[in-house]
Amino acid sequence: MGVDDIRIFSGNANRGLAEEICKYVDIPLGNAEVDSFSDGETCVQINDNVRGADVFLVQSTCPPTNQNLMELLIMIDAVKRASARRITAVIPYYGYARQDRKVQPRVPITAKLVADLLTVAGIHRILTIDLHVGQIQGFFNIPVDHLFAASVIIDYFKNKDISDLVIVSPDAGGVERARAVAKRLNTSIAIIDKRREEKNVAKAMHVIGNVQDKNLIILDDMIDTAGSITQSVGALKQYGAKDIYACCTHGVFSGNAMERINNSELKEVVTTNTIPLGDKKSDKIAVLSVAKFLADAIVRIHQESSVSSLFV
Repeated sequence: MGVDDIRIFSGNANRGLAEEICKYVDIPLGNAEVDSFSDGETCVQINDNVRGADVFLVQSTCPPTNQNLMELLIMIDAVKRASARRITAVIPYYGYARQDRKVQPRVPITAKLVADLLTVAGIHRILTIDLHVGQIQGFFNIPVDHLFAASVIIDYFKNKDISDLVIVSPDAGGVERARAVAKRLNTSIAIIDKRREEKNVAKAMHVIGNVQDKNLIILDDMIDTAGSITQSVGALKQYGAKDIYACCTHGVFSGNAMERINNSELKEVVTTNTIPLGDKKSDKIAVLSVAKFLADAIVRIHQESSVSSLFV
């Protein structure tokens, strides 16, 4: 099976990434008009024939989150009504994922709500990268191909050849991720014990593991306001760390994130292009592309071959 009947379309969230994916797949980006009426309602027109096609819709649900999510839902409806054979939502960054369970009374589970919205809209499968927590896959009753950007990140740091390296998990929940990367880089891990007292506010406490005179990589799935990461840097420096890098798959960088990063003792912040930086600039930030990674997965899904072999 070739790629003749693949169609890839993009909303406005991350068109640059979609165009890069299409270069690797060697097909043009589909012609879709995704705009708004004067009252703010999203307007979608698919200008290519998708009848019987294997359609992939590339759209991160990043800020402006509600707008991008609505664009995706309406695009799904448009290609479904145009008789697409199969619809895959390619969501490099799955927003609304941080509320994945009830931690106090009368709060929603937005990760499940968004999963329901996408499924009801008409998708047949999801392709995403580094969900905030893995169990979000279980919120869908359709196939979910959950990719990990670790291979892209590991290659980058292997080329830097950093000595005396330790991988740091910023909290207990990220230990498994840190351990997997540390194994590939043939090094050890450390853990920051912190308490989150309210949303977007975390207080670093103790460091578990040896970071004295070590070069560190703080590894997380996302950096939002950068408050937690920069506070962790201060704690690690108190424990005698040398150069400190921060690394994430999803660089949200909201609020005062750039200012905090620029004013911190971080040597470098490495992220991927699941979320476009736009006008957010910093000499400390390096952006790695996941376009080839996603393109390989899209072709494998289309050809009904193994996606998990990408991780071998």
